[in-house]
Amino acid sequence: MTIASASLEPALSVRQVLTLERVLAGEPEVVAGASHLDRPVRWVHVAEAADVGVMLSGGEMVLTTGVLLVGDEDKQADYVRSLHRAEAAAVVLGLGRAFPSPPDVMRRAAERCGLPMVVLHRPFPFAELTEEVQSRLVRRKFAAVSLSEAVRTELTALITAGAPLQRLLDEVARHAGCPVVVTNLAHRVLGTAGERPAVDDVLRDWERIARQAWGHRPGRSGTGGAGGDGWIRAELGGRGERWGRIVLCGYRGDTATGRLLADRAAEALVLHRMLAGAAAGSWEEQSAQSLLTDLVSGVVPARQLLPRARAAGLPVNRRTFVPLVVRDGDPARLERLLRLLGLPGLVAELADGATAVLLSLPHDQDAAALAAHFATRLRTESGTARTVVAAADPRAAWDDVPTGLLEAQHVADAVADSSTVLDLPPVVRLRDIHLRGLIRLLRDDPHVQSFAERELDGLLCAADEELLSVLRTYLATGRNKSRTAQLHHVSRPALYRRLEAIQTRLGVDLDDFEQAASVHIALLAHDAQQQ
Repeated sequence: MTIASASLEPALSVRQVLTLERVLAGEPEVVAGASHLDRPVRWVHVAEAADVGVMLSGGEMVLTTGVLLVGDEDKQADYVRSLHRAEAAAVVLGLGRAFPSPPDVMRRAAERCGLPMVVLHRPFPFAELTEEVQSRLVRRKFAAVSLSEAVRTELTALITAGAPLQRLLDEVARHAGCPVVVTNLAHRVLGTAGERPAVDDVLRDWERIARQAWGHRPGRSGTGGAGGDGWIRAELGGRGERWGRIVLCGYRGDTATGRLLADRAAEALVLHRMLAGAAAGSWEEQSAQSLLTDLVSGVVPARQLLPRARAAGLPVNRRTFVPLVVRDGDPARLERLLRLLGLPGLVAELADGATAVLLSLPHDQDAAALAAHFATRLRTESGTARTVVAAADPRAAWDDVPTGLLEAQHVADAVADSSTVLDLPPVVRLRDIHLRGLIRLLRDDPHVQSFAERELDGLLCAADEELLSVLRTYLATGRNKSRTAQLHHVSRPALYRRLEAIQTRLGVDLDDFEQAASVHIALLAHDAQQQ
């Protein structure tokens, strides 16, 4: 990821040079190439020779009195063409000593070449202009290098401390003073940073903006580039392979400094990805996790997250959204299954072994049937009945997605400890969890907590997990002794002795429906409080 050193040197534009106080004292007038005044001036050079181009390396503002060009129009035209071939920034001609007025031949040649030509109507010591511009360029270069080193040091320290990708992007955005976006090569947004309203403005029409700014244009290859209005990018990759880019969106500082900043940021992101490896998951996974976590938490309104979802590649227009939460499902396996089935969606690992899946389906597709097909295939491929796919009813509006995800999470949590003993459908919904779901909603109520402690006191005080486990299975199977003995791998007589011990400690008769129901509710509340 190298860029020629010349391109990194902060430069003044021709237009900026012409506004300097010392230059204004010479009464400058642009006589040709007025549409090219934003060319960067890398250096100032005084030259009179007709073949001056051989002494230049590009980006120079050339100062001349034209004393060696007087009376020879061919030399005058060659002088301008030589500057053009050398990619000079501009030519400044001091009038009076050789030319009382701008020579037409030079002016026409400069206009044809698109080379800014400026004449000074008052005598002006070139040394003063050279000194002024060079000192400003040196100061700007020093400031840019200082900024570059400061950014590199800060980002390296964050990487060493194990900071996540978002923390690095926040630091880059702080230095850039504009939104920062990281994408893959398909323009899918993997991370953002900056003031949220500004970021949302960028993401609102991201696909069109990105392709318009860096669509397949000639001259856009390489490691860095700039679009219009201060959009600056640096490519991410290594060993000859590119896999993404970081974009400064609307950087208002010097373009060369912005490129330097983007380059330092890119170096840090590549290093961060190399050191994190597979342990931290791909940036695509982190992006989906951040989005779905924000949706579930409700901290950010769903409407504000819509641009992020769209920029992350999720179809959002005229869609039906199916919120799912999978227990004991590998996120990578879920991603592969979505691709295999051709189902657009996002996958993100949540806490406690749960994984959120948000499907985005066209309105004319059967959302329930597709969710059931996905769940059946997942169970078949995972080879375990413990894989639970919980779902909320399909949502037609994006604003309803957060409540749908919360509902699916609630259903998944409610059956987390019972999937081995309950006959669950491929997709479990709120209506399938009955009393268990209600108890989970009430688990934090002090009255429910007190009830559970009072009903189970005889077992909880003894901390007998084996008897609690037998009781849990016995009640969940509808007091089926044969099934309970089978699941616990004990004989019927051994099970009877344990049930007698449970009844003695609790002081209840489990053959009595009301007493058994009371104990069952208390046990459900106890289990819900432990999760």
